[in-house]
Parts: sequence; C-alpha cells; structure tokens
Amino acid sequence: MFQAFQVFGRWIGPGQKPFVIAEMSGNHNQSLERALAIVDAAADAGVDALKLQTYTADTMTLDIDEGDFFIDDPSNLWQGASLYKLYQLAYTPWEWHEAIFNRCRERGIIPFSTPFDETAIDFLETLDAPAYKIASFENTDLPLIRKAASTGKPLIISTGMATIAELDETVRAARDAGCENLVLLKCTSTYPASPLNSNLHTMPHLSQLFNCQVGISDHTMGIGVSVASVALGGTVIEKHFTLSRAEGGVDSAFSMEPHEMKALVEESERAWQSLGQIQYGPTLDEKPSMKHRRSLYVVKDMKAGEMFSSDNVRAIRPGSGLAPKYYDLVLGRIAQRDIKMGTALDWDLI
Repeated sequence: MFQAFQVFGRWIGPGQKPFVIAEMSGNHNQSLERALAIVDAAADAGVDALKLQTYTADTMTLDIDEGDFFIDDPSNLWQGASLYKLYQLAYTPWEWHEAIFNRCRERGIIPFSTPFDETAIDFLETLDAPAYKIASFENTDLPLIRKAASTGKPLIISTGMATIAELDETVRAARDAGCENLVLLKCTSTYPASPLNSNLHTMPHLSQLFNCQVGISDHTMGIGVSVASVALGGTVIEKHFTLSRAEGGVDSAFSMEPHEMKALVEESERAWQSLGQIQYGPTLDEKPSMKHRRSLYVVKDMKAGEMFSSDNVRAIRPGSGLAPKYYDLVLGRIAQRDIKMGTALDWDLI
C-alpha cells in the first residue's frame, strides 16, 4: 500500500487534507508584478502550493506559422495563433522564477513547476524545486520523465489522453529511474473541460492499478468536480488560478478567481473530513441526541390492574422509555401500580 510523503514539510496522502495546487500558467500576462500578486492571492486563499510552467517557445516548438504549427480549430480556445506565438505569450520568463519561488516561501506556500524539457529540469534544480509536475501532453515523453524521476523528487503526472498501456510505460519509466513518491492526476485535456467528460470513477482504478496516490488536474468551471474527487480517494487537487478572468490571460477563461479558490480549499477539506471511517451506531457526539428518539410512554393516568392499550400507551419523544419495538408486547398486559401520564414505560411497571 502506498504511503503519505512530505514536500517541504507538507504531507500528501490519504490521511491528510487535500493538497491544493494553484496553477499560475501564463495568467501573469507577462508582468512580474502581476505574477507576485497571484502568489499573494493564492496564499491568502489557503492553497498548499503554487505551480509554474518552465519552458520557452523554442524549447516547445518551431517558429512556423502554418500547417501543423498553426491552430486552426474553431473549438480551440487558442484558435488563430501559431504554437510558437502562443508559447511566447504564455511562458514565464526563467529570470522571474527565483523571485516567484522566494515570494511563495515568504508566504508559506510551496513553489514548484512543470518542466517541458530536460534543460528546464536542470534549471529548476538550481532553485531547489521540491517536486515536479508532468503535464498531460508530456506524459508519453519517457526521456523527460526519467530525467525528472532521477532527481529523487516526488512526481505528479497528469494522465490526460493516456491509455492504460501508455500509463504503464510512464509509471515504469518513473519508478525505474528512481521515483519513490508518485501521484497520478485524473485529467481531461480540454479547456475548459466538462463534468460529463471528467470520469472520476477512473481515480480508484488508477490507484489500484499503479499502487500510487491519485488526484485531479481539473479544468472544469467551479469547484464541484474537484470536491467530488476527494470522495474517490483524491489527495491532490490542481486548478488554474488568476486574479480576474475579466482581465484576460491565456488560461483565464477556465481559471479560478481568489474567492473561488478559497471556497475550494475550504470545501475540499470539509469533504475530506467527512470521509471518516466505517461507522454504525451513535458517535460520541450523537450520544446526547439518543434521548430524543421515540419510546413508549403512558399518555393517560392509569390505575393498578388497568390494561395497557392504544389509548394509554404511545410511542412518542423523548427516548427514556421502552423501545417502540416492544409496543405489541405491552398491549394487553396489566399495570403493576398506578401510573401517572407522562411516565416512561419500563418493564417494572408491567
């Protein structure tokens, strides 16, 4: 059975509250000041970590404006742009990373990143990145996964689009290269995603299949899907984050605003707290409420020798008398002594 593990003092695992990651992506809109403000807002919302993406347009693709390198799909959020120009717009300058990491640590949250090639991992190692996230579109890049795993840091891998066979290769590559702490995130790689396509029942199957922790990289709107993931064993929740959707940004359309992220942190923890254990019978807190159950009471004054009947015995609240299941046994029996209305029925009275 997989175990919980720590990242910079924060536990991640089934016995811990959900580990919530705010994904900045390109929502800084090429402003370091805005990036630092996003860090502050994420910390104020109560997240555990803030994640960047570490790449340049040149490490991602080629500077070509046509064919395979041009987005010509009306259903795509980034339709009409070349891949190269999109990544130029969205990337986080590498010279900003140290300032962002430092601000995170000052605010008590964990900074880490998604590397998109091996040079990004080398760079992030100089910043003492405590973990690595592998994006869905890179989950079949086995050399990249081996490089990240070889650092010995925990890996969080999104599973979007991957088949079981591909995930088997991914997990084997990570573990063979030294990864001991692994989390697979159920992910639907559409932007935004639909709850109908989230298929959260995959999560426990993933966990059983690969003997690892699971979570969600959630591109749906709102917090419902993420909160639901906790009930299916999710230990990590990743959501894109921005200061304001109205102010734009490459991922702003499906990113959470600060008040929404705060609600997610609070409600996902409540969901986790509610899981508890298998429990029947009254809990310790419920025991005082037992007195408010129904029980058998004498509802009319009775004389010794009088017969108990539906006229003088009823199941009412509170619960100090015999249980209602004895009602039929009591009917037709004789009162042992005079009984005043409002007396809890007991075997000594019969």
